[in-house]
Amino acid sequence: MHGPPPQYPIESVDNALRLLLLFESQPSIRLIDASKYLGVASSTAHRLMAMLLHRGFVRRNPSTRAYEPGQALSSIALSISRQVDIRTLVRPTLERLFAETGETVHFAKLEGENTHFIDAIESARAVRVGSRQGMLIPANCGASGKAMLSRLTPDQLRSLYPHEELPGLTSSSITSRTDLEEALEAIRRTGYATSQAESEDGVMSVAVAISRPDGGLCAVNVSVPAHRMSPELGAGLGARLQAAAEDLRGLLV
Repeated sequence: MHGPPPQYPIESVDNALRLLLLFESQPSIRLIDASKYLGVASSTAHRLMAMLLHRGFVRRNPSTRAYEPGQALSSIALSISRQVDIRTLVRPTLERLFAETGETVHFAKLEGENTHFIDAIESARAVRVGSRQGMLIPANCGASGKAMLSRLTPDQLRSLYPHEELPGLTSSSITSRTDLEEALEAIRRTGYATSQAESEDGVMSVAVAISRPDGGLCAVNVSVPAHRMSPELGAGLGARLQAAAEDLRGLLV
């Protein structure tokens, strides 16, 4: 038990979760064992396993007919492990950027068409950009997303965005694939991406992408209230972020 019992328990959900927890102590589960463990009829155990099989949480060994952990469990475990490891690895770099700039810093990864902010240090200044940790926004809206998208090939980009029209968050967002392709070409030339209030009014940011050996894409970002941003500051942040990305590139294995 890891918490108080729910006020309105759902027995079928509880039974399915109990079956998954069995994998902590044994590599496979036979249908008869599941029935006995839960104290339910074999038909009920079969329906539970069938749903877990449908969602990829278990797979059936064709030789033994027993159920084993499925790809979904492995993917979830690996994703959590990587996310925890990444936060641990990147935190010193984020702290250094924060100390150097005094502004809000973020670390993000590309998830499909979205930017997922997985860590942040929020500025302590009275007027500051708030943390976006845990948030997902369209990757075409903002510096981090554009930096990561700039690492895709033209075919990969068109596969990700098969239509010309793109989602927007502000009046400054890039909302066409043609404009996005032009912006990404400019990012490839400079080595860093900028956002001019493209994801939130009054917020400007600079970001640099990092390609991981496993093919994943991440980005490190500094976000600044618009009134504090200048061309000189933007260029300076770009240089700092490129150095930080180079440091992180060797850590993100």
